[in-house]
Amino acid sequence: MRSFYRALAVSTLALTLTGTLVLAQDHPDNQHQHYVRHSDWKKGAHISHDDWNRGEAVSDWQTHHLRRPPAGYEWRLVDGNYVLARPGDGLIFSVVIGH
Repeated sequence: MRSFYRALAVSTLALTLTGTLVLAQDHPDNQHQHYVRHSDWKKGAHISHDDWNRGEAVSDWQTHHLRRPPAGYEWRLVDGNYVLARPGDGLIFSVVIGH
């Protein structure tokens, strides 16, 4: 994890010094979701239906080292974040930032 933060700091510094911003392009062959920060996704808040529907259901939560969802909740992978919420109303129980 330390090397991740070091790489993040170096890349942020490089972008700041050059003034160039490089964005990942969406491509249908891209298998990995890129992390997007959602500061409004917190316990007790609601995830929008658009974000929820855009996410990928995570049924094998053990493989991703996530805790068992409480009854009525499910995990979704949305923008590189694991979101544990109720499907009906989007009430967020937990958010795990892309790990």
